[in-house]
Amino acid sequence: MKIALALIFLVVLSVVFHLVSPWYLTPIASNWTAIDDTISLTFWVTGLVFIAVNLFLAYVIIRYRARQGTKAAYEPENKRIEIALTVVTTLGVAAMLAPGLIVWDEVISVPEEAHVVEAIGQQWQWTFRLPGDDGQLGTVDARLVTVTNPFGINPTDANGQDDILVDSNELHLPIDQPVKVLLRSKDVLHNFAVPQFRVKMDLVPGTTTYLWFTPTRKGSFEILCEELCGLAHFTMRGRILVDSAEDYQQWLGQQPTFSQSQQVVAGNPEQGQVAYTMCAGCHGQQGEGNQTLNAPKLAGMGHWYIARQLSYYQQGIRGRHEKDIYGQQMAPMAALLAQPNAIADVSAYIQSLDSGPATDTLGGDPERGQGFYYTCGTCHGAVGQGNRGLNAPRLAGQHDWYIKRQLQNFKQGIRGKHKQDVYGVQMLLMSNILQDEQALNDITSYINTL
Repeated sequence: MKIALALIFLVVLSVVFHLVSPWYLTPIASNWTAIDDTISLTFWVTGLVFIAVNLFLAYVIIRYRARQGTKAAYEPENKRIEIALTVVTTLGVAAMLAPGLIVWDEVISVPEEAHVVEAIGQQWQWTFRLPGDDGQLGTVDARLVTVTNPFGINPTDANGQDDILVDSNELHLPIDQPVKVLLRSKDVLHNFAVPQFRVKMDLVPGTTTYLWFTPTRKGSFEILCEELCGLAHFTMRGRILVDSAEDYQQWLGQQPTFSQSQQVVAGNPEQGQVAYTMCAGCHGQQGEGNQTLNAPKLAGMGHWYIARQLSYYQQGIRGRHEKDIYGQQMAPMAALLAQPNAIADVSAYIQSLDSGPATDTLGGDPERGQGFYYTCGTCHGAVGQGNRGLNAPRLAGQHDWYIKRQLQNFKQGIRGKHKQDVYGVQMLLMSNILQDEQALNDITSYINTL
């Protein structure tokens, strides 16, 4: 009797939980209501079977419980019951599968008027490519991927010269217009998923997959990688912003083409040396840094990283947070580099400076810090050399007190919260693996040994 009551309680509790639970599908923002309907139908079919089977089991336990003077009858076969169960099961399975097959046919049938966007997955970031004025994407090859051509576009293909490149994890789309998303991976298996759009698909290295949808609601929607793609898998997030047609065209006009990306003028170190004189007052003549002035070491940093941070200060992506007191000092200094190519010039000069060894000022445990750094090394390199392909700066040689402060800034949201700081968002998530100050001291002490 106790088992029967437990089964009845399980059924009642499950139904009540389903009806009052706050966890359900996120509000839909695309044309795929058919997917929601199919999921709801599956819930109804499986839910009714769950209720029927468990209540029947409770009834049988009560009805045929052991009683004195009764004996169970052994009946190994009952053709009538077997036929009935087979028919009911077949109808239930068909009720779940048939709508799914119909919806799948719609999923793989892309409307002719859909415009095309390519989403490229890479550990651990998203980038995007759109056709230019010719309406065609150029050919790509993984063997063509370089620091200056991260998309691997064939430079000899005329169709690729006007391809629009979005070297960011943020993609804009126009509302109420169908879009076909081509999916390509540069390294391992990834997955493109936007819960509000009800679509997801794997990115398989060596081939191109696709999905399509029509955004029906303005807003910001998170892109998730729902395929385990490495240690930093949980940081591989992007964002789709659904705009009006006018706002979308305005955003599109601000994105560079492939041909424009190949025309970047290299910085002039000699011109940069002149501009660096105002930086030397804090950062040192040789970019060695100054702890008293809270100025980090610049020598040894890649010119591309220096240029990005200076641009961030100019755009207000860094140096605007009320608690970032040292960033607030840097913002007006970066604003002085207003002349064309000034940032490229000073970044090129800084890269020419020799980087000396760092000193240990925190007294952490390098051996313990090595365990923490294992995750960091997937982006920053096993010896902290940095990786431009992953937009991860060099850590080796940097002062430990500065690295610790930046990790604290990420943990506190002083850095990484700005919506345009696409790489800072990843660091904000990664810094949370360091739970206390001792962990910060340990990892920075280990980095000092690299």
